[in-house]
Amino acid sequence: MNAAPDPPLADEAVALRPWTDGDVDELVRCCNDPDVRRFIPVIPIPYTAEDARAFVARTVTAGELNLAVTDRATGALLGAVGVGVKPWDAGMAEIGYWLAPEARGRGAATRALRLLSRWTLREWPIGRLHLMADVDNTASQAVAERAGFTREGVMRSGMLARGVARDHVVFSLLPGEA
Repeated sequence: MNAAPDPPLADEAVALRPWTDGDVDELVRCCNDPDVRRFIPVIPIPYTAEDARAFVARTVTAGELNLAVTDRATGALLGAVGVGVKPWDAGMAEIGYWLAPEARGRGAATRALRLLSRWTLREWPIGRLHLMADVDNTASQAVAERAGFTREGVMRSGMLARGVARDHVVFSLLPGEA
């Protein structure tokens, strides 16, 4: 369940690939973006090269897979997409994503989410894939809906964001819907 897709996932606009040490500088730049820091609470502030190297080293672990989202034509880093099995329920996985500021608004997140979610539901023995988007992150909610996820409702105080409980909108995609 932890091997990267082979062949790598791609469509006409984006390609998903494993992270490399060559991505460290771009990871640092992107993860220090105010919107990435605001909506991805596990990212340290400030995000350093040491943080990026540690992330690259653990991007494919048991039950978790994190991939770089790149421009298929140029190879430029656009963002990240990752999926992981929930430790308390091996039949359920959570997926998430972020984009570099200059990559937003072009459909890259929707494309990456579609690619990885469909692959995950085909290849992993899970019955549910879900994602959580901060209630204030309307762009992320729109990505989930465009990718075919169903909005289930708001989980009040669903996630701690830098020590503050935040409400999150919960979305799901089931194997028969992908």
